[in-house]
Amino acid sequence: MLPEVTATRYVTPLREGGSLPGLLEADDLGTYVTKFAGAGQGRKTLVAEAICGRLAQRLGLRVPELVGVQLDPVIGLSEPDEEVQELLKASGGLNLGMDFLPGSIGFDPLAYEVSAEEAGRVVWFDALVNNVDRSWRNPNLLVWHGDLWLIDHGAAMIWHHNWPTAQAAAGRPYDASDHALAPFAPDLAAAARELAPRVTAELLAECAADVPDEWLLDEPGFAAPDALRAAYVEVLTARADGLHERVTIGPPSPDRPSQAPGWLTGGSGRPLPGGRAGREGGGAR
Repeated sequence: MLPEVTATRYVTPLREGGSLPGLLEADDLGTYVTKFAGAGQGRKTLVAEAICGRLAQRLGLRVPELVGVQLDPVIGLSEPDEEVQELLKASGGLNLGMDFLPGSIGFDPLAYEVSAEEAGRVVWFDALVNNVDRSWRNPNLLVWHGDLWLIDHGAAMIWHHNWPTAQAAAGRPYDASDHALAPFAPDLAAAARELAPRVTAELLAECAADVPDEWLLDEPGFAAPDALRAAYVEVLTARADGLHERVTIGPPSPDRPSQAPGWLTGGSGRPLPGGRAGREGGGAR
């Protein structure tokens, strides 16, 4: 399971994107960008963050450390914003925190160079988890101490919002034309040789096991959290097979509607304004 901390202070809301994450201090003296269970997108955002973040880490990609954040709603009583107060009231219990990276800045493809090998690993991983939210419009990448860090996977595994069709998602192609790292000639074949053999059912089961039971309860069609964990493992295992052959990279299309869900784009088909990755410093929507 994710390590757990207890929130001791609500520092500030992060007003970019749709779910109003917050910066919290905790009893381990850490500071965490926290996504709340009571946000409109619900617990599946937290599940996606946990599984994808853990999987990326296990594959050698840089993702800030993840923790479960126990929250007492009274922590927000002094917060003057009514919207924030309501969110904290709805989020008592376990939420998801991502280690805050002080001094990190948002990735700018015009300012930073990424090797074809690293770009290939990131694109291959995003294809695996069907991440629709790492485009040039909104990279969800940070640069910290000169290294590239991946953040914000809450919109990944979009198929888990409709489990009856999830198996069909295993073989779907992935269009990386608008991916933030597409301009760096991602070496997908090398990434597949390196990463695909490591994406085993055992590894995926370990990542799914880190998701707390309370985020997996009451899913229609599943009798228990372990059954739902097994479903994630099954889809991701099948998707890894021959994945790089289903990834296409063409020229970016500025006018193409975003593939991201409506709650992420505000219903416009375009990402919500603002360079949230650069301002959040640790990565959450």
